[in-house]
Amino acid sequence: MAVTAPSSEPIARPPGYYVRQRLLRNTPAMLGLGFIVLCTLVALLGYWVLPDNSPNANNGLVQLQKEPPGFQATILQLPLPDSNRTSAGSNPLLTWWQGREPRFREVPIAGYRIVGDSLLTTPYQNHSALADRAQRYSLAAVAGHAGPAARLQREVEQERIVRRTYWLGTDKSGRDELSRLLLGTRVSLGIGLVAVLISMALGMLIGAVAGYVGGWVDSLLLGLMTVVWSIPGIMLVIAISLALDSKGVWTSFVAVGLTMWVDVARVVRGQMLSLREKTFVEAGRVLGLPQSRLIGRHLLPNMTGPLIVLATSNFAAAILLEAGLSFLGLGVQPPAPSWGLMVNEGFQLLGTSAGFWLTLLPGLVISLLVLSFNLLGNGLRDAYDPKTPLG
Repeated sequence: MAVTAPSSEPIARPPGYYVRQRLLRNTPAMLGLGFIVLCTLVALLGYWVLPDNSPNANNGLVQLQKEPPGFQATILQLPLPDSNRTSAGSNPLLTWWQGREPRFREVPIAGYRIVGDSLLTTPYQNHSALADRAQRYSLAAVAGHAGPAARLQREVEQERIVRRTYWLGTDKSGRDELSRLLLGTRVSLGIGLVAVLISMALGMLIGAVAGYVGGWVDSLLLGLMTVVWSIPGIMLVIAISLALDSKGVWTSFVAVGLTMWVDVARVVRGQMLSLREKTFVEAGRVLGLPQSRLIGRHLLPNMTGPLIVLATSNFAAAILLEAGLSFLGLGVQPPAPSWGLMVNEGFQLLGTSAGFWLTLLPGLVISLLVLSFNLLGNGLRDAYDPKTPLG
C-alpha cells in the first residue's frame, strides 16, 4: 500500500487570522489592551467594587480631609433615623447604577472607652480641621436597639466601630480618593465610547456620500469639513454646550462626539475615492444595486482596518478632551467624579503634600489610559498592514 507524503503547501487562512496573530505578538499593544480591559471591568462593576459606594462616591468626612495615601482611621457608625433611610441598598441593580445611600452617620474618633451603658469617644483631630468635643453616646442609641449592657457593648465594638484604610488618601472634602478614581473610569470610558460612536456614524455617512457621489456634493461637504477642522475642539465643545444650555454629563458626551467626526469623514472620503472605481463596484452598478447597498455592504466593509485604528485614536483624544473641559469647569460638574475635575481640585492645593498626591494620581491614570489606547492603535495599524512580518 502506497503512503502519500504530506503536502508541503501552506494552509490557506483568512486575512483576519494574520491580523490577530500580528496583534497578539505585539507586546506593547497587548499591554495597552490589558489595561483598557481592566478599566472597562472597573467601569462595568461600578459601585459594586468601590470602598465608598455612596452616590458619586461623595461620602466625605471633613475631619479626614487631605490625608495621605495609606491613612487609617477609626470610624464610629451611628444609625440614621428611619425617615432618612432608603431602600437603595436592598436592590443590587439600583446600587450598581446610582450607588447606595449611607445607612449610618459616620464620626471619626481617636479613641473610645465604655463606662457602664455609655460610650465615651475622643474626637479625631486633623491637621487641617478643628477637633470636635468629646462625646458621650448611650450603647442602645449606637446599637440601634435596647438590650443587656454586655451584649450591646460587644455589638458596638464589633459592628459600629470600624477601622478603615484610605489606600490613596482623601481629598479636600474628606472623600475616598481611590473610590473617586475608580468611579471616574465610568465617565472617561463612557465619554470616549459615545464620542467614538457619534463620530463614526456621522463621519462615515458624510465621508461616504462625499467620496462616492463626488461633484458639487463632494465640494460642499469638503468645505464643511475644512471649516469644522479649523475650529479648535475645545472651542467647538464650548459652543455646543452653550447652544444646548447645559454643562451636564450627557451634554459633554454629545459635544465631544460632535467635534471628532471630521477625522473619520476625511479618511472615509479618501478611501471611497480610491474604491469607487474598483471592478467589484462597477459590477454592482451593472447589476443594478442601489447606491446605499453598494456603500453600506461593499465599500464601507473594505475600510474596517483604517476605521478601527482611527476609532482607538479618537477614543484617546475624547478622554483627553473631556479631562481638559472638566479641568476648566466646562465638562462634568461636581460632585460627579471626573479625572479632569480631580486634577483641578489637586491643582488648587499645589504647594502642599496633599496637592501633590491629589494632582498626581488622576493625572497618572489619564496618562496611562490614553497611552494604552495609543499603543493599541499602533498595534492595530501594524496588524492590518500585510507587510508587517508575523515574527
